[in-house]
Amino acid sequence: MKSFGEIYKQYKWLWCICALSGLVVGLGAYTIYISRAWSYVSDNPAVCVNCHVMGSYYQAWGKSSHAAWTTCNDCHVPQDNVVNQYAFKAIDGLYHAAVFTIGAEPQVIRAREASSAVIMDNCIRCHSPLTTEFVKMDVDYKQALKGEAKACWDCHTQIPHTNISNLASAPGAIVPFPASPVPDWLNNMLK
Repeated sequence: MKSFGEIYKQYKWLWCICALSGLVVGLGAYTIYISRAWSYVSDNPAVCVNCHVMGSYYQAWGKSSHAAWTTCNDCHVPQDNVVNQYAFKAIDGLYHAAVFTIGAEPQVIRAREASSAVIMDNCIRCHSPLTTEFVKMDVDYKQALKGEAKACWDCHTQIPHTNISNLASAPGAIVPFPASPVPDWLNNMLK
């Protein structure tokens, strides 16, 4: 019968692959747990405050007229089909996670170009009776970028987040920040 040392030497590469696989799976599972990744498949607006920098924006939305009728995803995610919806959430979410993780978020968070196009499309989609029947407008975000039209928020500056939303605008924002996912025993050990 071979000793453990002999087996280890014979299959050293296999032990290394197993250890590396375990490390990758363990870190991946921990990352999913810490980031609450499963929560992002829902439409619950409280998910947006998993990132604490979103507190003032969540609070501004909660006090707006849109809070009774919309969720964050209704405005910030494409609504044309489920594949586009989840693909956009994944790409945008990974970008946000990277920015927030390295602490590179700006003081005033504003939508990027791709997000702005989605938001304006959703404004027009929800408010189509107003935009097509009463105002007779036919615009999109590309026209706004060229200066041929205005984006919805150029005139409607206070809807739904207000133009004063920034990280310092509501330091005492009352929002449902999630409890820390770090176990108490680990917190106590780190003190």
